[in-house]
Amino acid sequence: MIRRFWRGWTTAENAHAYETRLLTTILPEIEARGIPGYQGAEVWRRPLEDGRVEFVTILGFDRLEDVKGFMGEDYETAHVPDIAREVLDDFDRTSVHYDVVKTND
Repeated sequence: MIRRFWRGWTTAENAHAYETRLLTTILPEIEARGIPGYQGAEVWRRPLEDGRVEFVTILGFDRLEDVKGFMGEDYETAHVPDIAREVLDDFDRTSVHYDVVKTND
């Protein structure tokens, strides 16, 4: 199993807008693509001391080849659609990929 890890930051005022776009548009569009090996997503959110809000998305895939089916050969490039960029202050330009060694399943 592979986990694709990415972070983005918003102002507190834009946090709800970003979360809504992520949950109602961006992730459903990824799901609708029917990518072989795609296992779904986790979304984490936390307020920061500077007043911004950090989001983490973790996408699950069976294999690295499935990630390449999602993003192509330049698979480390972050997937950040324009509707997300409109409300993000900053974001990782690349995603990091981890092999899952153990889960609690």
